[in-house]
Amino acid sequence: MAKREIKFSLVYRDMWQSSGRYQPRVDQLVRVAPAIVDMGCFDRVETNGGAFEQVNLLYGENPNVSVRKWTAPFHKAGIQTHMLERGLNAIRMYPVPADVRELMFKVKKKQGTDIARSFCGLNDHRNLKLSIEFAKKGGMISQAALSITHSPVHTVDYYLKLVDQLVEYGTDEICLKDMAGIGRPTQLGQIVAGIKKAHPEIKVQYHGHTGPGFSPASMLEVARAGADYLDVAVEPLSWGKVHPDVITIQQMMRADGFQVKDINMDAYMEVRRLTQEFIDDFLGYWINPTNSQMTSLLVGCGLPGGMMGSMMADLKGFQGAINAAQRAHGRPEMSLDTLMVKLFEEVEYVWPRLGYPPLVTPFSQYVKNTALMNLFNMLNDKPRWTTIDKDTWGMILGNMGQLPGQLAPEIVALAKEKGMEFSTGNPQDNYPDELPKFRAMMDEEGWDYGEDDEELFELAMHERQYRDYRSGIAKERFNTELAELKAKAGAPIVVERPVVEMPKFPVEEYVAKYPKATPVQCPVKGQLLWEVDVDDASKAPIVGRKVKAGEVIGHVQAFYGMEDIVAAVDGLFVAVLGKQGDKVDKAEIIAFIQ
Repeated sequence: MAKREIKFSLVYRDMWQSSGRYQPRVDQLVRVAPAIVDMGCFDRVETNGGAFEQVNLLYGENPNVSVRKWTAPFHKAGIQTHMLERGLNAIRMYPVPADVRELMFKVKKKQGTDIARSFCGLNDHRNLKLSIEFAKKGGMISQAALSITHSPVHTVDYYLKLVDQLVEYGTDEICLKDMAGIGRPTQLGQIVAGIKKAHPEIKVQYHGHTGPGFSPASMLEVARAGADYLDVAVEPLSWGKVHPDVITIQQMMRADGFQVKDINMDAYMEVRRLTQEFIDDFLGYWINPTNSQMTSLLVGCGLPGGMMGSMMADLKGFQGAINAAQRAHGRPEMSLDTLMVKLFEEVEYVWPRLGYPPLVTPFSQYVKNTALMNLFNMLNDKPRWTTIDKDTWGMILGNMGQLPGQLAPEIVALAKEKGMEFSTGNPQDNYPDELPKFRAMMDEEGWDYGEDDEELFELAMHERQYRDYRSGIAKERFNTELAELKAKAGAPIVVERPVVEMPKFPVEEYVAKYPKATPVQCPVKGQLLWEVDVDDASKAPIVGRKVKAGEVIGHVQAFYGMEDIVAAVDGLFVAVLGKQGDKVDKAEIIAFIQ
């Protein structure tokens, strides 16, 4: 009896996405593609989707050129290419109109992408229905993904019922997207076995991050249960918070009796060398070295490993304020490690009470942010749930889809107390078609729609970033930031320990003065603008000004565009630390509302 074959997919996009902010430039991608082909062990390569198109725009490159040139060598070699998209959110972080979503699949197929991996962070099948239909209509293979997590509600039966619905919609394949790597191997094997029993014609692909350490065992279990494809990585961006390395997984599968392709090790070393060259060139300046480390601390909280860097920056931003509160209450100060453990514990408390949303972008951020504010408020003798931001409320109220679990009674009561209404409708209905508007914009600017309407698509999907790319502002910002990082580091930051600076503002002084106030945290790194296009620092908010929760109270000019600062609570400005035009860091406390 012939051995069953296990095939491998190189997730070259996600290797970078899980490591830092940027992807390689197109000139780098076309250099590494032949070596990937020569490795001889890949039937698929993940080439684009997710943040790929957006980050190209952010450093001033045309993503349409990148996708076409990057996918071409794999097509010529008979290797399938695939992309990642977020269902209702497509390839950005917020909802996308249906007509723009449909155009995306047409464009990406024409550009050379064969397979659309579509996931919903809430596992709401309604958000995937159009992805499946549009992918197939556009000529792509539809691969619907299950967002894997570990909770009392995320049972084998839960996932198999979801698969039944996705197969009814017409998906060709199923992916188990284990984005935090916390899926338990036995359960994952049971899910795959159930899929193969109910739908033997459906191909199954497993994608698991290595952060907490389960993924090799998970790969063995899903392979034994009937999985067809496994996602793998290559050094120097394998293991850590990323994905298992193809060498180890290939040898493990072969030892278990599976048929696997040989690896051309000369080509492997060339891919490894080029990838390191790209890191040394510029990409390493945005890679946190801790991403190369695995940690079992992720098992309990279930947060994706890629969030660790931003989470530690958030904690560092709050450490001074928290320790000021500790001193004011006669309690000992806390180290960063102690705060991290407390935050993990609070995530474990918050997550089930918010309905067990799978901890994948953007819902992992919502849960983490709520836990962080709970921690801060409780250490200031204020109750949990005092501060919940508007995006998290959108998730709670069902505006983005149905939560997998039940909300805690106190959350439901709090929503009713605030006069909020829960939504049960299809989330897509809240976002009417917009392509005619963007066609008019292109016509007004005198811009060509591009081959297969690809330029129209980029404007409609990433309007702000696309305009900055067209004007040249994006490249200028990127080059400025890169020059600053090089000057600061003196050498590629990949060989150094990350340094997180203390906030420049006198946070502790204000915490002691206003112990009941809620901090306003800077959403991104950039220039603080309480008023747009105003240089006068006196235009900063006046202490005593009333604000409402959800109100835009200021802005930060980031390297890629403008980000709003939103009030999390009703109240008065009691202190404003950051002045108009100040340079601010992500997570820095810039004001207080009471």
